[in-house]
Amino acid sequence: MEFRSGPLNYALAAILFVLVGALGGFVYWALQEIPEIKTLESYKPIESTFVYSADGKVLAELFLERRSFVPHYQIPERLKQAFIAVEDQRFYSHSGVDLIGIMRAAYRNLMAGGVVQGGSTITQQLTKILFLRPEKSLARKIKELVISLQIEKKYTKEEILGMYLNQSYFGTRAYGIEAAAQTYFGKSVYDLSVAESAMLAGLQKAPTMYSPFRNPQKAKARRQVVLARMLACGFISKDESGKANSEPLPLKPFHRKYAAPYFVEFLRQQIEPRYGDKLYTSGMRIYSTIDSSLQESAEAAISRGIEIIHKRVKAPIQAALIAIDPKNGNIKAMVGGTDFWETQFNRATQALRQPGSAFKPFVYAAALEDGAAVDEEILDEPVLLPGSKPNTFWSPKNYDGTYRGYVSMRTALALSLNVATVRLADSVGIGKIIDLAKKSGIKSTLQPYLPIALGASDITPLEITAAYAVFSTGKRVDPVSYEKIMTRNGITIEEIFPSPEEVLSEETVKDMRYLLKSVVDSGTATKAKELKRPVYGKTGTTNDFSDAWFIGFDERLVVGVWVGRDDHTPIGRKEAGARAALPIWIDFMKNVH
Repeated sequence: MEFRSGPLNYALAAILFVLVGALGGFVYWALQEIPEIKTLESYKPIESTFVYSADGKVLAELFLERRSFVPHYQIPERLKQAFIAVEDQRFYSHSGVDLIGIMRAAYRNLMAGGVVQGGSTITQQLTKILFLRPEKSLARKIKELVISLQIEKKYTKEEILGMYLNQSYFGTRAYGIEAAAQTYFGKSVYDLSVAESAMLAGLQKAPTMYSPFRNPQKAKARRQVVLARMLACGFISKDESGKANSEPLPLKPFHRKYAAPYFVEFLRQQIEPRYGDKLYTSGMRIYSTIDSSLQESAEAAISRGIEIIHKRVKAPIQAALIAIDPKNGNIKAMVGGTDFWETQFNRATQALRQPGSAFKPFVYAAALEDGAAVDEEILDEPVLLPGSKPNTFWSPKNYDGTYRGYVSMRTALALSLNVATVRLADSVGIGKIIDLAKKSGIKSTLQPYLPIALGASDITPLEITAAYAVFSTGKRVDPVSYEKIMTRNGITIEEIFPSPEEVLSEETVKDMRYLLKSVVDSGTATKAKELKRPVYGKTGTTNDFSDAWFIGFDERLVVGVWVGRDDHTPIGRKEAGARAALPIWIDFMKNVH
């Protein structure tokens, strides 16, 4: 055939040249901003941080996107097959872009008169998730195809599938396949059934539309589609398909609540200022000091104790409990109220309350350090002392309104005699008492007046409980909430090494143990004798019964219990430390072995 030149043919050739050039220019422009896939070499998906108890149990999961990374080689084969069957049946045979799949999808869409099937491969979907914005344009599609081909050249199919399953969103705030398994079924990917694997695979197309919690009928129909395709691909048998189709769908999501919630929130507030968003995105592993069995015992003791108190007085009454290892400061249990999910105010760490007579041991310890002896006598008779303001006077009174003349230090502390204690504080000097309390770890402001001897300054339960460690060991310990923090790869980035500081001499510690044991043997805390082992401690009650305390220790733990009302009104008539707080302390200590 002879080609003849002419004006029309030249024009057609020019138009064709322009179109080809324009198309080439467009493709060149589209490819100018292609992301570097080498960034996948340092691929680190956003991952939840986990907080563990000292005995290895998960206390909490902290996240912006709930995700737990699972290496591709640990993802069960049947779960992979479910996604391949419904998303990309030719996944192992194409090179990132499936031309056959594209043509098949185009034909089915044409026959249906709308979009009923997509032609994107799993690799293309991964490309869209990681690199591209969700806009619909020819430029974005060209980038998607090119990046997909590059990914396939650099990574194995299993690596690609693993990245896809870890990065995908499954609805209900679940990012990645492990979080999805935990959210929808309360189990790990390793334990999923065929039906459960199929349901998760079906979610990918539209997590909200096929949510079993929002649209159970659509979720079930979508699961049937996945199972049918798994059967057609030979991944499951007909019997397996029938059995899976009959399994019920989950009825509600498995949202993990914090265990030890007051403690976890306290821990989070300590760590977040240093790590910022990394605390929620980098998959850290935080190993806390909490003993899960002691924590459960503490929560149960608070619950039972408050229930009993509510039978005597009008609700609501609140309580707090702190248990600390006196050797290193490790917090072993923390309860900051009766219900964290109702109120997040942590009374163990945030409530400033008057400790009442629970502060008296600091007066006696200061006296012993100043040279007093435990058998030294103190006068327990009414006295008129200068008040905190000029030209004012103050006359302390004993709880029972009686006075006993000269008594030993042991008797004065065991019976919690106010007047004898104030006379002792006056002779020792308020400055020395405050100095000892500060060295023991109390950080709150202590008023430099004699009423401090009776616990008239506000203190948090955490700081006074930790300060009682000096009566057990002679050494100050700062409260510790975690032992170490590790990266998701197991590299330690922070580790705590407590360094107790000596505060009391060995002789004073011996004497303080003797005095505090007398409170249990013959004083205000005789109920504690039912524990049938040596325990030491002190009750505390404010004048109007608005605060009730017992703080004490055995050879393993120092434990503080506070009971009161948030508005500082009285708990109830005669609701002293021995009646309101001590029973909770005893209940908890029964489980400390």
